[in-house]
Amino acid sequence: MLKQHLQQKLLQKLSPQQIQFIKLLQVPTVALDTRVKEELEENPALEDPSLMTADEPKGEYDDLNDGPDDYEKSSEDSNMDEFNVDDYLQDDNTNDYSTNYNNGDDDEEKKETPIAIESTFFESLQEQLDLIPLSDQDFIIGKQIIGSLDDDGYLRRPLSSMIDDLAFSQNVMVEEEDVLEMLRLIQSFDPPGIGARDLKECLLIQLKRKDTNNPIIIKATNVVENYLDEFTRKHYDKLEKSLGLDSEELKEVVNEILRLNPKPGDANQVTTKQMQIIPDFHISNNDGILILTLNSKNAPELKVSRSYQEMFEHYDKASSKDKKLKEAVQFVKQKLDSAKWFIDAIKQRQQTLLKTMNAIMLYQYEYFLTADERKMRPMILKDIADKIDMDISTVSRVANSKYVQTEFGTFLLKSFFSEAIQTENGEEVSNKEVKKILEDCIGNEDKRKPLADEKLTEILKERGYNIARRTVAKYREQMNIPVARLRKEL
Repeated sequence: MLKQHLQQKLLQKLSPQQIQFIKLLQVPTVALDTRVKEELEENPALEDPSLMTADEPKGEYDDLNDGPDDYEKSSEDSNMDEFNVDDYLQDDNTNDYSTNYNNGDDDEEKKETPIAIESTFFESLQEQLDLIPLSDQDFIIGKQIIGSLDDDGYLRRPLSSMIDDLAFSQNVMVEEEDVLEMLRLIQSFDPPGIGARDLKECLLIQLKRKDTNNPIIIKATNVVENYLDEFTRKHYDKLEKSLGLDSEELKEVVNEILRLNPKPGDANQVTTKQMQIIPDFHISNNDGILILTLNSKNAPELKVSRSYQEMFEHYDKASSKDKKLKEAVQFVKQKLDSAKWFIDAIKQRQQTLLKTMNAIMLYQYEYFLTADERKMRPMILKDIADKIDMDISTVSRVANSKYVQTEFGTFLLKSFFSEAIQTENGEEVSNKEVKKILEDCIGNEDKRKPLADEKLTEILKERGYNIARRTVAKYREQMNIPVARLRKEL
């Protein structure tokens, strides 16, 4: 039996403008230029005056006057019939964004970054393969092996799978011994260790390239071949006993193994995967006064196309409108609206970045003045969100993707946030201070007898920080510091 009833629900939905702003807020400076170019390509009603040629006519337009607060009202109350595009037409000689902050040295920022021309280790291996006289079949097998290597230089693909690939894709029928023979040849290429199927084989290939009559090399080969697990776990006592070595001899053997490269492919790998960090902000210290500036790349000069505006006015004033003309009017208006929203989102992004970073700078003023981590105050996302009257999620998006350049380094904003820890006298300090003490203690420890987590906990308690051992272990792991046994040196 069907029943009808009324039900009220309270739903929150983001407008297209808000979604666009959120997406733009997360974009780092290094990627913003690409995002703007994509929008310029997709929307002909949006223009970048800096890309216009000198032959294009320059008109006189009104400056951008809308502030960040106006954006929220316009995004909620915007009416298609009341859309005034004049607010988004700029004077070609005026950059309204530049009046809000110091752009810095534009000439320096616009310099092209030279890219070094390097060959990847795949290309290097292929070049070495080309120099060896081989049969057509062996050459195809060699290319297949090189193409199957991972970025770190290891061959993790089973030989049987490569044999199948050669049969189905190259129509080359080979036996496993044929592939093994070519693999041994490629393992003789540079860099040493390339083409290994596991860490042990990688290290042994490199050791065999050395003086095999050297007693230390012989012992190092024995360790890698038969005691690699004990070596990686730093069970040096077991190694001394099993190999009949004294501590000095074992130290020489260990140092010889540590000089080997566990990831030979990375040695010549072009670091194109590493994302270039361009600071979003710059903080300078002017005689005890901190000055915050925003990278000018965050404020591109954008305006609504004058020709599109004139086209819209021409279509809109037409006395008779057939179906095609109405579609044309709707299309042009949609593009104009989209351009307006994008300019608004860019402006709001700029204002939000400045507002958030300024609040962080004021909150951590002593730290930015001194670069002393002990001066860093406990600070969580809510502290900044309350100060700038914004949502915690907005602050999180800024903190997780933006960098600030200071006179003592470039840092992710997220690194300035930390939990509070209470000392014995009731004072609240940042856990950054505790981590700094742990780092100093571990840095100054006797590596032959490294400090265990229990001992580190005792040291902190002596200094007034009543912290549990598991918390010390958590902080140590967050700093990527291994346990005491793995820090031990001979």
